Amino acid sequence: MKYTERDLSGKTILITGGAGFIGSNLAFYFQQNHPEAKVVVYDAFRSGETLSNGNLKSFGHFKNLLGFCGEVISGDINDPAGMQNLRENYTFDYIFHEAAISDTTALEQDLMIRTNVNAYKNLLDMAVEHGANMIYASSGATYGDAPSPQRVGREAPQNVYGFSKLAMDHLSRDYMKKSDISIVGLRYFNVYGPREYFKNTTASMVIQFGHQLLSGKNPRLFEDSDKILRDFIYIEDIIQANIKAMHPSESGIYNVGTGKARSFQDMVDILQKELGTSYPCEYIVNPFVGRYQFHTEADIASTKQALGYAPAFEMEDGIRAYVGEIRRIYETEVQK
Repeated sequence: MKYTERDLSGKTILITGGAGFIGSNLAFYFQQNHPEAKVVVYDAFRSGETLSNGNLKSFGHFKNLLGFCGEVISGDINDPAGMQNLRENYTFDYIFHEAAISDTTALEQDLMIRTNVNAYKNLLDMAVEHGANMIYASSGATYGDAPSPQRVGREAPQNVYGFSKLAMDHLSRDYMKKSDISIVGLRYFNVYGPREYFKNTTASMVIQFGHQLLSGKNPRLFEDSDKILRDFIYIEDIIQANIKAMHPSESGIYNVGTGKARSFQDMVDILQKELGTSYPCEYIVNPFVGRYQFHTEADIASTKQALGYAPAFEMEDGIRAYVGEIRRIYETEVQK
């Protein structure tokens, strides 16, 4: 679906983290709906480098960009030479900043702040220099265990990832006061959808449960999963919010969720219906009690007002739209 009728002919768009989950979906949105725009994807891509928790440092994967015809640059946002290349050889009209250390369990505080906060400041300086509107990924992790509904201004991050995203938001507000460009931070809640598979164990439980079911396994849930609720949002609504954030009525920090909390039990039940399975659930003790969010629900009133955002996918709709891709990935990647 096309979310703006603005003419983007001759416009140049930078997508950092463009080989990742959300970045690659943005790249294809512009290719399909605004082929007259020039899209530059900038991503570190994956290597064998891992964090101390064993997870990959970068999840960018070439398969997320199969079929993309725009320009692709391999580069790290922490690399001054790479940033200087972008600064000097392009003039961007819009910057979608999705690159980050996005692993909420990462323990490297120095790398997290350097990548998520310090590199972002350099991108903001480039945006100001180019006169480019900035749309960047903040996170629902800024709220930590704050009570629902989560509202901007009531943050309580519980890990360095959430802290780093909140620091980005503070930095953004400073730039909003002293620059003429539009700056919008989007606090994503629990996103799921196509092109997330290569996030490995950090991919959504939608695809993880889907693959459990397709492999003939009983879905394993924490006890009382009908009482563990999250604001799950389908990727198409994330893309909608990003596109509408290109020309907001006002710069700011906005939640991007559905405004509705759904349970993990709901998720498995919907998946079983769509996949045609009926495996009994296995319930296990939740080892994260005391450091685990039991309820998230985005307050999206200001998002609707400033961006004209209107979530279109209930969980039933999102899983129904996604299930064909879950099957395809299972057949081509999991079973290979």
